[in-house]
Amino acid sequence: MARPSRKPTGDTLSLSDGTLGLYLAYRVLLSVLLATLSLADIGPSTLGALDPGLTDVTLALFLALSVFSLILHYLRLLPSDSQVLLAVVIDIAAVTFLMHTSGGVQSGLGLLMAVSIAMASLSTGGRRALLSAALATLALMAEHLYSQFTGSALTSGYTHVGLIGAAFFALAGLAHQLSARVRASEQLAVQRGVDLANLAELNEYVIQHMQTGILVVDRQLQIRLMNEAAWYQLNMPDADSGSPLRAACAPLQPLLIEWLRHGTPPATFRPVSGGRDLQAQFTRLGDQGDLGVLIFLEDTAEVVERAQQLKLASLGRLTASIAHEIRNPLGAISHAAQLLMESDKLDDTDRRMTDIVEQNARRVNTVIENVLRLSRRDPPRPKPIALDDWLADMAADFLAARRLSARQLHIDVDPAGTTVMADPTQMNQIVTALCDNAVSHFNGPPEQLRLRIAAGITAQSGGPYIDVIDNGPGIPAELVGKIFEPFFTTRNDGTGLGLYIAKELSEANQIRLEYLAVPTGGTGFRLGFPDPRQRTHTP
Repeated sequence: MARPSRKPTGDTLSLSDGTLGLYLAYRVLLSVLLATLSLADIGPSTLGALDPGLTDVTLALFLALSVFSLILHYLRLLPSDSQVLLAVVIDIAAVTFLMHTSGGVQSGLGLLMAVSIAMASLSTGGRRALLSAALATLALMAEHLYSQFTGSALTSGYTHVGLIGAAFFALAGLAHQLSARVRASEQLAVQRGVDLANLAELNEYVIQHMQTGILVVDRQLQIRLMNEAAWYQLNMPDADSGSPLRAACAPLQPLLIEWLRHGTPPATFRPVSGGRDLQAQFTRLGDQGDLGVLIFLEDTAEVVERAQQLKLASLGRLTASIAHEIRNPLGAISHAAQLLMESDKLDDTDRRMTDIVEQNARRVNTVIENVLRLSRRDPPRPKPIALDDWLADMAADFLAARRLSARQLHIDVDPAGTTVMADPTQMNQIVTALCDNAVSHFNGPPEQLRLRIAAGITAQSGGPYIDVIDNGPGIPAELVGKIFEPFFTTRNDGTGLGLYIAKELSEANQIRLEYLAVPTGGTGFRLGFPDPRQRTHTP
């Protein structure tokens, strides 16, 4: 699986672009302010005192170039670095001329260069920040030398120029360090944002492709999250984020309300009639448990299958002991009974007793064979099975083996072409065991037995099914809960393992085998298969 990633796009302004825009806007405001003070004659008396005409020309050019630089920035006609350098050079030149027409270094206008140097350092950083400080210092020194040569500056001004130049370099260095830290913080924030976005996408991918169904509902019992597995398990409801829980699964909402009120244990429910049984587990969200509820949905067939694996492991050890401790002595008893029956000295009573020993030895051996066959069962290898042809072949073999006529077994598959996923061999064992159960428990003449095998798609759950129905005496209501227990039988010669083995094989193939009440009398069993569409969500 490829790890999702997100990258910041280039459509948004970076830190340098934002700083540059602020700096250019500041230059426009500064030029407008200085021009206003000069024209209205309300500024300091030193502003333009030595040469008012040059001051007005300088301010007009400074304002025009500042506005032009701002327009270039928004039109993006020049690279940012080039535009910053050009703006700093214009600022230094303008302030130098204004300083010269206002009394030199003593006017204090030279400090206006500090803002330009700082903004340039924040915008570009590195060597260009030092270059701006150097240009400003050289401009101050050149202006002072020129003023001293013309006789308008004091000799003591060199100290003042040196201190201002040193301040420019210090400011450039500090601004550069600040800019570096801001950029590092910005890069770290962007990287953290990308990592968080990637983690969120990864979590969403994992949740959506989990085989366990996941639902998140808020305090108003409205759905906030439902992964693909839950959507399939709930029979693909027409509900999404923001829908009430009852719209996705009406039987689940009362269980959640009961759990919220009384903390009841995990509950089993069936989303739709004829669907799969699901087990719901609830967990509160938030430190105070007030942010909603996380619901885990798990197919009970999968839970049973895991328990089945543990059961088979224990059964394997048990059957090994049975084979060694019981089967060998049983074989000796059966062999001795057969030899005894060959004796000419036995009367009819003794022969009857010997025959009873032989019959019961065979019965015990059948039980051992069934248990051994169950413990040695290979894992299911599911394949698509077209029920039309498969049931026809199975019925032909069953009728021939039990010596029944074709009119005694009727097959009905609707719709035609219904297909299930199961192990064909184990499926044959299951259906044959159900038909054998009908034959062995029929209490009338054998020729009056009628079997019906109906198959198709359930309208409620959308999953395939197979019904095996007979016209026998039926099962008393008080015994229905015991029919799938091992060694439970109502016949003296029965082993009580037929339905148990059918149940175990069904669960191994994720098939739900259950007793089916027949209104017209008789006994019915239903094999409920998973919806084939639910297998498509597994990665």
